[in-house]
Amino acid sequence: MNLANLTTSEIIEGIYSNNVAIVSKAITLVESTKPEHRLIANDIIAACISRKNDAIRIGITGVPGAGKSTFIEQFGNLLTNLGKKVAVLTVDPSSRRTKGSILGDKTRMQELVKNPNAYIRPSSSGTSLGGVTRKTRESIVILEAAGFDSILIETIGVGQSETAVHDMVDFFLLLKLAGAGDELQGIKRGIIEMADAIAITKADGDNVRRANFAKMEFTRALHMFPPKENGWSPEVLTCSAIENKGLTDIWELIDSYCKNMKATGYFDSHRQQQNENWLIQYVEQELLSEFYRHPKTKELLPQLKKEVINGKSSPFLAAEKLLKALKST
Repeated sequence: MNLANLTTSEIIEGIYSNNVAIVSKAITLVESTKPEHRLIANDIIAACISRKNDAIRIGITGVPGAGKSTFIEQFGNLLTNLGKKVAVLTVDPSSRRTKGSILGDKTRMQELVKNPNAYIRPSSSGTSLGGVTRKTRESIVILEAAGFDSILIETIGVGQSETAVHDMVDFFLLLKLAGAGDELQGIKRGIIEMADAIAITKADGDNVRRANFAKMEFTRALHMFPPKENGWSPEVLTCSAIENKGLTDIWELIDSYCKNMKATGYFDSHRQQQNENWLIQYVEQELLSEFYRHPKTKELLPQLKKEVINGKSSPFLAAEKLLKALKST
């Protein structure tokens, strides 16, 4: 099968039949910035989004060193043992200088990558803020259409990635490392307010006592926050991916959360709100792309940049000139 010569219809059928090679090609088309690829990608997404799927989308974040890759590998294996089809979307940070990424998650998840019921897709963050690719949502839609019922999305763990991922998942899991001097970070509002659960990782060996202490500290911190709008009270758990301890408890908590949210109607309303946000974000992205593609702005931008740099024009005045040029057509 020559993937390069597949028609759009053949790609869609390949996705529906869970052909992993074709799924990968479809995600590559979605991530491409070439206009001809974008047209094909739009047709693929339109076909995939209409297929109903009961997949659970789980966002997983944590600071570097918290053991995200090890956790995801063991957690993914647990889910496949339960009969789930697991897809993992990981985002590697891009170099600002070379624009390249290492994309090493498949290397770090050597067991899961061999699992026939799992699929791992590393992507470069490119210029996206916070380390979430601009096309992560579309990738989720493709994977769900391919029959994956558990989608795990790993963030870099710094910057704005948490906010971006939170806006596209059903459950948001924060991994924390005990004994790293960041227990008191639990009282900071942003990330804790977004978390549906906190897991203290590496709770094994001599670190068990520190993990239990961190669990106590974060549990206290959570009591300082008002209840979530959906009525859910986040819990703190401990786990060890290496010793395969506590992972079942985490899955049972996620499963309980999703059943609870579906029963109350929040699960569906939250998905609807996410789709609305997706629409607005897509419009904003397209307007920005149109700005940079437009012949008049492309012509004026280098000149106005020089004027701003040399102090001959203010950034605000230069921006007004660019916007007027865009509106004049």
